[in-house]
Amino acid sequence: MKIVLAYSGGLDTSVILAWLKENYDAEIIAFCANIGQEEELEGLEEKAKRTGAAKVYIEDLQEEFARDYIFPMIQAGAIYEGQYYLGTSIARPLIAKAMVEIARKEKATAIAHGATGKGNDQVRFELTAAALAPELEVIAPWRDRRFREQFPGRAEMIEFCKRRKIPVRATAKKPFSMDRNLLRLRSRFQWTATCYTSRTKPASWKTRGWMRAISSIVDVSMYYLFSPKTHLTNPNTSHWTSRKATVWL
Repeated sequence: MKIVLAYSGGLDTSVILAWLKENYDAEIIAFCANIGQEEELEGLEEKAKRTGAAKVYIEDLQEEFARDYIFPMIQAGAIYEGQYYLGTSIARPLIAKAMVEIARKEKATAIAHGATGKGNDQVRFELTAAALAPELEVIAPWRDRRFREQFPGRAEMIEFCKRRKIPVRATAKKPFSMDRNLLRLRSRFQWTATCYTSRTKPASWKTRGWMRAISSIVDVSMYYLFSPKTHLTNPNTSHWTSRKATVWL
């Protein structure tokens, strides 16, 4: 059996790679889409192979991502809940499409992802796969009782990586992960998720390159969620403020 895994090298997919290999007795093919992560891709192939991947694909999809996904989204004025662009979600169909192509090339019978069972990413991955390759099995470890019982929280996942000597950036003192692409940077904390622009770099930090070409055509507005510093240390705080930031390119 061959399984193509959507792999980022983060805590979740590092654990899932090793878990899939053990529980499915399968050949795991790790796939990572380069959609603008930059330094997160450094050493990724070696890490995936050390974790148990038989093969690793890292494909540069930045141009296709900007041309066929981001630009049409901006043209359509697609704003999630009237607040912010679909910075993370817009990349999922592209990633799933590339996974299907690799699965066919490698004659794999399944694809796997690290999306949880509570969010929308699982739907984006699986609907794309169902539309393009309904014959492929989709494995979602976070919906598997065996996986959840073995890893009820991040502490168990971090300990698993320590025992297996799998290098991950996440620690018990830093319970967060980041998701970055050409359009935006998202930080997800253990108790919540927040989307923001960097305070130390211009809002167009990651978007300046590809968006410069369209700056004379459209007036781009980016939305982000802002919360006071106390929110990051108090999971019981429920106050959120939505602010609009216009980006001049």
